[in-house]
Amino acid sequence: MKGTGDSRGFSLFELLVVIAIMGILAATALPRFAEFRAAAYDSRAQQELRNLAAAEELHRSLNGDYTKELAELAAFKPSAGIAVEITSAGTEAFSATAAHQGGRHDYTWNSALDQPLAPSARR
Repeated sequence: MKGTGDSRGFSLFELLVVIAIMGILAATALPRFAEFRAAAYDSRAQQELRNLAAAEELHRSLNGDYTKELAELAAFKPSAGIAVEITSAGTEAFSATAAHQGGRHDYTWNSALDQPLAPSARR
């Protein structure tokens, strides 16, 4: 004969409590996950501009000026998902922009400035 106090497993109520707690944890974690993901996209856009700046400096050392054409930069391969544009280029300086659609900022690189990398928030 089975004892009545020797039940194994979980009751339906205990399972519902665990599921509710997991739902609350997931609901609080999802907004933070989106923030972290946007920050990662922004970081990729910044790194893309740093790579572009290095390629532009290499181009200038070989050719005497900066270029406005991405195709002329043999040392630079744009990453997927990052929109990069060289907005101006000359013998003394260049400027470029980069952004990822999932990021929260657009970034500008101006080689004539002391701090060439600057963010601008999207509207």
